[in-house]
Amino acid sequence: MSILGITDIATYLVGTAVIILMPGPNSLFTLSVAAKRGTRAGFAAAAGVVTGDFVLMLAAALGVASLMKAYPVAFDVVRYAGAAYLGWLGLKLVFGRRRHTDAGQPDVPAQHAYKQALSISLVNVKAILFFMAFFPQFVDPGYPHVGLTFAALGLIVQVASISYLSLLILAGSRIAQRLARRRWIAPLLGRFTGLLFVSFGARLALGR
Repeated sequence: MSILGITDIATYLVGTAVIILMPGPNSLFTLSVAAKRGTRAGFAAAAGVVTGDFVLMLAAALGVASLMKAYPVAFDVVRYAGAAYLGWLGLKLVFGRRRHTDAGQPDVPAQHAYKQALSISLVNVKAILFFMAFFPQFVDPGYPHVGLTFAALGLIVQVASISYLSLLILAGSRIAQRLARRRWIAPLLGRFTGLLFVSFGARLALGR
C-alpha cells in the first residue's frame, strides 16, 4: 500500500533523517552564521539552503540530471566551479581579516547570508544526481499522479531540513552567547569552519 504514490514510506523517512543529519556545507554554514551573526541571519541562511534545495529537486525532477549524465563535460565544469567556490569561501575564513563587532550585532546583513547559503546549496551539483537516484526508489510506478509523488517526497525532505536547521540555529545562538564571553574562541571557530569548507571543495573536485 502506498501513500500519495510513496512506497515504503517508513524506510524513506529513515533514509531522509540519515541524509539530513550527515554534516555538510549547508548545515555547517547555517550553524556558523547563527553563532557569529545571530538568529535572524541564521534563519536567513536556512532560507537560502531551503531555496537552493528546492531548485535542485525541481531540476532533478525535470531531468537535468539525465542531461548532465549524457554530457559529462558539462557536469565536470559545474562540479569544478562549485569546488572552487567552496574552496574560496573556506580560504576567506582561514586567512581573512576579522572585524571586531559588538556582541550580538551581526557583521553582515541577513540578505547576504541568504545569498551565500543559496550559492553554497546550488553548487552542490551532486545533489541533483542524488535526488534523481533516491526519489524513484520510493515512487509507485502505477500511481497516476507521479508529479504529486515527487512533490510529496520533496516536501518531506524540506520539512526535515527546516527542522534540523532550526535546531542548529538555536544551538548557534547559545554558542554566540558563549563566544561573547570568550572572544578568543571566535577566530579559531572561523578558521576551523574555513578548513572544513576547503575539504568539502576538495572532495567535490576529486570525487566522481
